Amino acid sequence: MSSATMSNIPSETTPVAGGGAPLLSARGLSKRFGGVVALNELDLDIGVGEILGLIGPNGSGKTTFFNVATGIYAPNGGAIMFDGRDVTGISPQQVYHAGIARTFQRSRLSLPLSIFDNIMIGNHARLNHGLWFNLINRRAFRQEYEANFEAARELVEIFDPPLADKLDQPVAGLPMIDRRRIEICRALISKPKLLLLDEPSLGLSPLLVEQMFALIKQINETGLSLILVEQNVIQSLAIADRAYVIEEGRVTLSGAAADLREN
Repeated sequence: MSSATMSNIPSETTPVAGGGAPLLSARGLSKRFGGVVALNELDLDIGVGEILGLIGPNGSGKTTFFNVATGIYAPNGGAIMFDGRDVTGISPQQVYHAGIARTFQRSRLSLPLSIFDNIMIGNHARLNHGLWFNLINRRAFRQEYEANFEAARELVEIFDPPLADKLDQPVAGLPMIDRRRIEICRALISKPKLLLLDEPSLGLSPLLVEQMFALIKQINETGLSLILVEQNVIQSLAIADRAYVIEEGRVTLSGAAADLREN
């Protein structure tokens, strides 16, 4: 295995695909919870249009990185640059407006609400919440509603055409694969530049896992950058461009996904 394509030096990162500037770059990122070091001077980059895999055992810091990158946790050290801007320690709302969206390991859908309502939760910051607009200016409200309903329908139709005809139905009656699709659509409705996927195949049968990875690849083919945390290592490396192995909050191995898959 060539040292030019793989590195086991934690302080270095492998070049992003295409050799361009990183879309997101983390340097020396640290997060502690009391005496527990969840991130230990973590360095990583992702380029525009890449699928980047994060691999490691439970408790290695993968989800903690997502939580720090999306403003849920403030880091104890280090920095994150995104799209040419320092986003270290900003709020989740500011991260959202900067163009980073995510999904979670466990479902965060509101089961009694409809598919459409759940998707719109991901677009709430772009909606008009003014009292005059929602109670008095009913024509404009209706136009906004119809535009957003059509946007949600078109998004769902890309991934599951039959599901697009059920936007008014509650998500409680949907199978797990459809719930996962709705969670991803909820993240995509805000038109992010970077999508963080945290265990999207969790709880799915092997056949549905294959469908989920095909969906992820389909999303990436639109040009969207993705960071993928997955326990299905072989399948995640099959669709990723590059990957990092994280242990105890640090990168212990990095390189082209094809090389890591053979390791």
